[in-house]
Amino acid sequence: MPERPAEASPRWKRLFDGRTLAGWTPKIAGEPAGSDARRTFIVRNGKLAVSYAGYDRFAGRFGHLYYDRPLRFFRLRLRYRILDPGLPDTPVWARSNSGVMFLSESPHDVGRDQPFPVSLEFQLLGRDGDAPRPTGAVCTPGTDIDIGGQRAAQHCTPSSGPTIPNGTWARLELEVLPSGEIIQRINGTVVHRYTRPRLDPSDPFGKAVIARSGGEARLTTGYIALQGEGYPVEFDDIELQVLDGPGG
Repeated sequence: MPERPAEASPRWKRLFDGRTLAGWTPKIAGEPAGSDARRTFIVRNGKLAVSYAGYDRFAGRFGHLYYDRPLRFFRLRLRYRILDPGLPDTPVWARSNSGVMFLSESPHDVGRDQPFPVSLEFQLLGRDGDAPRPTGAVCTPGTDIDIGGQRAAQHCTPSSGPTIPNGTWARLELEVLPSGEIIQRINGTVVHRYTRPRLDPSDPFGKAVIARSGGEARLTTGYIALQGEGYPVEFDDIELQVLDGPGG
């Protein structure tokens, strides 16, 4: 009896063509979805860039650029680097700070003045001063997760990742798996593992998403978004692998 051929791995799809932002939607705090009056997200030298050339000050205008397709189980990989200088009124905690949001609400459901989408965040940190500042934390705006079988006690749980100087390219890999596990890697090394993503009913934004979903608190599907928090960032080689899993 002939052997059954091995199933091919799901293909990787490039999400950024190096020329346009086709397939992506901006949402800047203070503006409606789709509007980016100061050109925060641009293509520059073949890279997808977070730019503040059109700003005189930050003024809390947190920005996110959303890939247009909702996702359930997937792998994401990209390269990124955080640059200098940032805007002078960037909050202290947001200096040299960016992230990849995922399992996020739609940009069209985010409130006009809402600073962050209800989502999980693979946080990206650059150096700020001389102290170590490991990149790759996980943050939970409007959400909860379990780490080691226990509810994460902090909004942002630090990682075991390296401190990466601004201007240095690093490689991010994110896996949202059918097993229920989420894995974050920096430069090929695991920096976080966690499970049970869910909406936080004690958070007003999380509570609103629960109401829109008919009372469902499990976080099973959502969007990915690249973040701008007052410092310039470049992204490149953005690729997605969609995985099969229970429920399709």
